[in-house]
Amino acid sequence: MDIEARLRAVELEIGSRRAEHQISPTLDRIAALVGVLGDPHRAFPIVHVTGTNGKTSTTRMIETLLRERGLRTGRFTSPHLVSMRERICVDGEPLSAERFIELYDEISPYVELIDEQQPVRLSFFEVLTGMMFAAFADAPVDVAVIEVGLGGRWDATNVGDGAVAVLTPIAMDHMQWLGDSIEAIATEKAGIIKPGAIAVLAQQEVAAAEIILERAALVGATVAREGLEFGVLARELALGGQLVALQGLHGVYADVYLPLFGAHQASNAACALAAVEAFSSVSVTAPVGGGDSDGDGDGDGSTLTPLGPGLSQAGLDPDLVRVGFAKVSSPGRLDILRRSPTVIADAAHNPAGMAVTAAALTESFDFDRVIGVVAVFADKDVAGLLDELEPVLSEIVVTTNSSPRSMPADELAELARDIFGEDRVQVAERLDDAIELAVSLADAADADAQAEGLPGSSAVLVTGAVVTAGDAQLLLAPASAVGRSVNPGSLTTPLGGDLS
Repeated sequence: MDIEARLRAVELEIGSRRAEHQISPTLDRIAALVGVLGDPHRAFPIVHVTGTNGKTSTTRMIETLLRERGLRTGRFTSPHLVSMRERICVDGEPLSAERFIELYDEISPYVELIDEQQPVRLSFFEVLTGMMFAAFADAPVDVAVIEVGLGGRWDATNVGDGAVAVLTPIAMDHMQWLGDSIEAIATEKAGIIKPGAIAVLAQQEVAAAEIILERAALVGATVAREGLEFGVLARELALGGQLVALQGLHGVYADVYLPLFGAHQASNAACALAAVEAFSSVSVTAPVGGGDSDGDGDGDGSTLTPLGPGLSQAGLDPDLVRVGFAKVSSPGRLDILRRSPTVIADAAHNPAGMAVTAAALTESFDFDRVIGVVAVFADKDVAGLLDELEPVLSEIVVTTNSSPRSMPADELAELARDIFGEDRVQVAERLDDAIELAVSLADAADADAQAEGLPGSSAVLVTGAVVTAGDAQLLLAPASAVGRSVNPGSLTTPLGGDLS
């Protein structure tokens, strides 16, 4: 079996397990798995990231800045756009197909052992989390930047203890699993704040902030808040992104180029900077082979050895910060996939996320018309999402993505007509057909404008889910997609990549 076929088989095996959004409130299974693997989650310090929106972008920014500092990094994000390999990165690069397969083969016997011992088998996400911890310990990495899969308190990643806990903006999403109020959702997400950690908080609704601060006080965590201890001082548009000035925890960083669009990404950058400054001011220790260091006579044979860099409380090198942020990328976030006409993919999948996407699109681009291609999950607040899109779209083409959770196009069309009106809604069952239709509408609009002596500037926005953005990447920019080649005319289901 060749590598690509074996990788596909491994993805199928992992993907056949209970979906990552079907959580059960226990860490017993993942704790048992990492236990038999030798506790790899204790081998490195962790920066832990949760929130409703902005988690992946913030995680990528933190990891890029830490790597720019010369640290060997691990990065764990979810869901993936195209391939499971995207989720587990060492030094900014996804695991190779060979290493991903090797890693799975190494832990499979232990996974089977835990499956037999536990009342419920390990889930898709729990297996990948175990693989992630093992990969980072084997590398080994100096620090791991780990994004929560869902929630926080009972998320498999929470078996690890973050020296720094980052909470991006919390909003209503995944209510069927996390609770139907901001307070309930914030309670779940605040569960990643561990005793003695530094908690870096993005701007939050008051109700969420109160819950988070109560948790921090309960466990004795230090708190840094956007808008108080750190934040965005200034921002202006720049070619391909924006120029920002950031107030960090230990200094001011001016003239920082960020190659991402929108005020929300500037806020994500401020959180990332504060997280890196916070991490640089802590020294993480762990027991390593030695003597009876704690003097309790139990013969534990260990000494406390620093694992983190234990750097000073001084500010970071401004030039290093500028270089690091200039290298940041966040695929699927207002991601330009082609031009003439411009086609942009965005992974927004809830009303709060779509609101910032719409604002960033309006601020950062000067299109006369934007035609939307929208495919969503049926279990989302679809009406709320469409409400946020309506002011920025001239027309909308509703369709489906490659996930079994995708809302049927005809059902989505009914909702869209209530918001956009009959004349602005078109339907295409397949995403490739929907993009082709939207491109033809944009081309026709530009041709009409040019016939009247106007320049014409139309674009296509493909959005509604992470899977939708990933499918668009496979269709329009397959060379940049990680993992496997897919026939764009017959997209396959992105295994396990449909959490959001």
